[in-house]
Amino acid sequence: MSDLRSGDAKETFRRVKRHFSPALSVAGKFSGQGAVESSADGCRVTLSDGRSVLDFGSYAVALLGHRNTAVIDAVRSQLDVMPASTRTVQSPVSPMAAETLSEYFGGVLNRVFFGCGGADAVEVSLKLARMATGRMTVIAVDGAFHGKTLGALALTHNERFRAGLEPLLQGVVHVDPNDPEAVARVIREQDVAAVIFEPVQAENGVQVLDEAVLAQWCRDAQEHGAFVISDEIQVGLRRCGAKSVALEAGLPVDAVLLGKPLGGGVVPVSAAVGNDRLFQPLLSDPMKHTATFSGHPLGTAVIPVALATIEQHVEDGVRVAAAMAEGLARIQEEHSDIVVAVRGRGLLWGIDFRSPELSGDVLAGLAQSGLVVSPCISRPTTVRLLPPIVATDEDVKEALSLLAGAIAKAAAGA
Repeated sequence: MSDLRSGDAKETFRRVKRHFSPALSVAGKFSGQGAVESSADGCRVTLSDGRSVLDFGSYAVALLGHRNTAVIDAVRSQLDVMPASTRTVQSPVSPMAAETLSEYFGGVLNRVFFGCGGADAVEVSLKLARMATGRMTVIAVDGAFHGKTLGALALTHNERFRAGLEPLLQGVVHVDPNDPEAVARVIREQDVAAVIFEPVQAENGVQVLDEAVLAQWCRDAQEHGAFVISDEIQVGLRRCGAKSVALEAGLPVDAVLLGKPLGGGVVPVSAAVGNDRLFQPLLSDPMKHTATFSGHPLGTAVIPVALATIEQHVEDGVRVAAAMAEGLARIQEEHSDIVVAVRGRGLLWGIDFRSPELSGDVLAGLAQSGLVVSPCISRPTTVRLLPPIVATDEDVKEALSLLAGAIAKAAAGA
């Protein structure tokens, strides 16, 4: 696929239109300016027309960039031995990955369920909380995004994704993220099984939740015997600086949900990492929740390597985060007429524009100039940047320059 030509791109868009969606075909043409992905390495993606674009997007998957050498070697090693499992004879690969994850979080969470996508981790945590408590009510947060499968979708707040599917999973209550008494108030009225939150709401325009509020919610949930689940599928594993945002803040959560960069940017794998009390239903009967590809060797073989490689780049992440914070603050000051706010933590940033139209103009400019970012579907005024932890100073300078140019162009046309 590394020698794709423009004709191949046309065929790709024809197939997307015919077999997926005409709207996806149009969106793909817009983002790649008529070209498609051909190959990738590090922070750069080569397109079918020969252009090289800088990837500060990929919806948080490419934390280690593309085709990280150590991760690729781990995949190849497992591929040469046993990429799939019999599911009857025990594979040694997933238990090793589970132990590595538990140790990564200091041993405070020692039970693991592996999935393929983030919604898998959300679904199992919901199921376990309800089975372990015998209660049905789950508290989620206004602005939350936890996935689009039917169970996870009940926790996701945006009406765009829920329309035409309601009633969804019953018993879900959404609360104001700024209300420290919200959980206690629901508990007084209903039997609550769990509270689930994203410490940073990435899809909702990179909203950093107040840790004092979260701490109060944790205390109220614990007093009631309800579980607390931190969804860090997009924001954990050093994306926002910490291994776990919740655990670093001292929040006594019962589970941390992981995904996206967990597979090193190469394989799809997710995990619910929790304690004995939450996982009691599976300790009693491990058949209560299973999946054919849960813990598949090709995916879980990567996890120890991905975690170790991420930790090798912690100082790089600090450097990139500081440069992004400084550069985005400067851009906001220079373009305060159209940039309403800049929010972020670590390697996750959201830039709010005055209108969806201006945000769209900036996205168009970035597509033309060669910077890949991740739009916020739930918040169309926000453009999201997710620099890899392996980005160089030159990569960051280039990204900020391209961003400033696209914003200046959008401002000129406003």
